[in-house]
Amino acid sequence: MEKKLKVAVLGATGSVGQKFIELLSNHPWFELTEVAASDRSSGKKYSEAVNWIMNTPLPEKVKEMIVQKCEPNLKSRLVFSALDSSVAGEIESEFADNGYFVVSNARNHRFDENVPLIIPEVNSEHLEIIKTNKKSGAIITNPNCSTIGLVMALKPLHDNFGLESVNVVTLQAVSGAGYPGLASLDIIDNVIPFISGEEGKMESEPLKILGELKNNTFDLAKIKISAQCNRVSVIDGHTECVQVKLKNMASAEEIIQVWESFSSPPQKLNLPSAPKQPIVYLYDEKYPQPKLHRNLERGMAVSVGRLRECSLFDYKFVVLSHNTVRGAAGGTLLISELMKAQGYLDKIL
Repeated sequence: MEKKLKVAVLGATGSVGQKFIELLSNHPWFELTEVAASDRSSGKKYSEAVNWIMNTPLPEKVKEMIVQKCEPNLKSRLVFSALDSSVAGEIESEFADNGYFVVSNARNHRFDENVPLIIPEVNSEHLEIIKTNKKSGAIITNPNCSTIGLVMALKPLHDNFGLESVNVVTLQAVSGAGYPGLASLDIIDNVIPFISGEEGKMESEPLKILGELKNNTFDLAKIKISAQCNRVSVIDGHTECVQVKLKNMASAEEIIQVWESFSSPPQKLNLPSAPKQPIVYLYDEKYPQPKLHRNLERGMAVSVGRLRECSLFDYKFVVLSHNTVRGAAGGTLLISELMKAQGYLDKIL
């Protein structure tokens, strides 16, 4: 049996950090050996520092781990960053400068010129950019949670028919705001039509992800995207109402066919966290629904439904993705699995 690669989690006590720990429990390739968090938590046993909010029990091994500071003296050379954006930028750079591979869920470095913004099923070839990095380490980023579901659904359309413009309205789960998140009196019986910074991310990130890596530079996709983002009283699962204008017209049957047949390197490599069917089309006109479909393929699939013609664009449809699994820790973990399978982590094995 191949020896597991030792890994660490930065920001381990927060909700995304906890999801990393949950997903790394009994992982076939990676072994969680270190946890790090703020100065307030460092020095304590993890069980004493964390308010565990996952549905599964806190792993016994992790309970006794001593929380370390987020400083580049960890033994694990592969680190998952669940740090808040208020501190992530500097800490992640410091780790990369000291030879660590940082796979980050934070937004700080997503548009750095030598940092790939990766959805493994969509743009795995962008990982090539880290080979040009003069640092001994590297930063690799996971997109915004709402971006991931959208771009997964757009990728087959972009490849097969071309995309001219996209309009998206999101209905985003409260777990996307972290823990403790929003006050109950703010969100129960309510919709909040503003999420700070979210619309800008949704309008810019897909252009880098769907763009091309040419001469070690990211050539952004030429697509017009408009986004409106709302917070709704759903625990997990971001729903998105999408309209698209295609460059080359296609029938509804052709569009569904490219969604259902969509496959990519994570599926071909049979990566541990990869969904067997990354895009699931649901034919019932009432689907997808967060309560029913967010956990398809262990939360790693994207559900699509309600495809129909649009009087303003060409087509409209609904997308659903699990924001804390596919959109955060699970997506970031899948990036690392892809890197290992493709040899990017060979020098730290």
